[in-house]
Amino acid sequence: MLREDTVNVRYMVDDVAAAIDFYTNHFGFTVRTSVLPAFADVTRGSLRLLLSGPASSAGRPMVDGARPGPGGWNRIHFVTDDLAGDVDRLRKGGVRFRNDIVTGPGGSQILAQDPDGNLIELFQPASRA
Repeated sequence: MLREDTVNVRYMVDDVAAAIDFYTNHFGFTVRTSVLPAFADVTRGSLRLLLSGPASSAGRPMVDGARPGPGGWNRIHFVTDDLAGDVDRLRKGGVRFRNDIVTGPGGSQILAQDPDGNLIELFQPASRA
């Protein structure tokens, strides 16, 4: 039976130590397990983020030779009450962003990037603007 109390997300990364530093310093994650250089998992509330490097089992080539790698458009999503303030704080901390803040009918959002290009969406609902 699948556990419902924790959400697990796996991100492929090139440098597990750099990913640990990024998520703990900028987004308040706590290190749960670290087996450098292959793997670590960090937690924030009920989110467990699995950081898998090239030396991890998740980084092994597929049968067809394709290799899992970082990046892509899937992302973790954080809701905030102060998007502009969070963006300012993160930029001052050296976090890169994929775009500028965009606003639509549901609210405003921006995409931050971890050191390997994996995305973190910061979203402020219109009702909290």
